[in-house]
Amino acid sequence: MEHRLTGPRWIVLSSLLCGQAALAGEADVLDVQVTATGGAFRFDVTVQHADEGWNHYADQWQVLGPDGRVLGTRELLHPHENEQPFSRRLTGVRIAPGIEQVTVRARDSVHGYGGREMTVNLPR
Repeated sequence: MEHRLTGPRWIVLSSLLCGQAALAGEADVLDVQVTATGGAFRFDVTVQHADEGWNHYADQWQVLGPDGRVLGTRELLHPHENEQPFSRRLTGVRIAPGIEQVTVRARDSVHGYGGREMTVNLPR
């Protein structure tokens, strides 16, 4: 006899499974705002991660050029267990005039990179 979960029981089970995956996931970039500031750029980046204290937390995000070269890095110096999602700023990022888009990725101390990234257009 085959048993299938349907209706409310399936919703509860899938919610529990998704919740467990979220606890163990990588750091995700949720939003990126870029501002041109006199020959350089300011990045305001929102990251989400299920920080679990000093042994497992979002510890960095980077701005990458189209070729994958790191253009800027923002170190995150402590866990953000009670501030999720959280936003941090990086100023003074110099980017060559020919580059029109960059990608922002976040890292956590256990999984490294691998969560949701965002590619954004640069204001000129």
